[in-house]
Amino acid sequence: MSFYSDDSSTDELETLGWYHHDLSRHAAEALLLSNGTDGSYLLRNSNEGEGCFALSVRAKDSVKHFHVTRKDNGYSFGFNEYPTLQHFVIHFANQPLLGSDAGTLMVLKSPYPWRVEEPSIYESVRVHTAVKTGRTENDLVPTAPSLGTKEGYLTKQGAFVKNWKQRWFTLNRCELKYFKDKGVNLSLA
Repeated sequence: MSFYSDDSSTDELETLGWYHHDLSRHAAEALLLSNGTDGSYLLRNSNEGEGCFALSVRAKDSVKHFHVTRKDNGYSFGFNEYPTLQHFVIHFANQPLLGSDAGTLMVLKSPYPWRVEEPSIYESVRVHTAVKTGRTENDLVPTAPSLGTKEGYLTKQGAFVKNWKQRWFTLNRCELKYFKDKGVNLSLA
């Protein structure tokens, strides 16, 4: 996807394997926290307008976001300018970024690629129904009264306050419910 008329900037963005042009801030945080490691980073478009980007970097158990602006002669970050994004990354792979007021130091270690094969984290589905003696799984019908249930903690985004919350989810046949905590029986859905 091209955003600029300058061929050198367009070519560089299109060749970056870690440029996620349409990724939101929340999605970047979710990706880096769930799949990234300390120092993983990605570049995405910022809401500030054309020529504005956000560098999202994982630092321990959080993600920090930095403004990077496209200028005529390169990219601006803070008071410094870099001729290309590769020069920018090389600089901050050797010099740590200072994130937040707490003074978290971050070194850019590994880019989070735009195209990632989905990790094989899914379990095979197993039927948790007692099978009568002499019967096999082939004898079960799709309308069996008690097909397997799944439950566990997942992270969901709030409906009004757009922050991420950990909730206890249960999936029973075709019904998905979530609760504030594992022991709480009052559904939030």
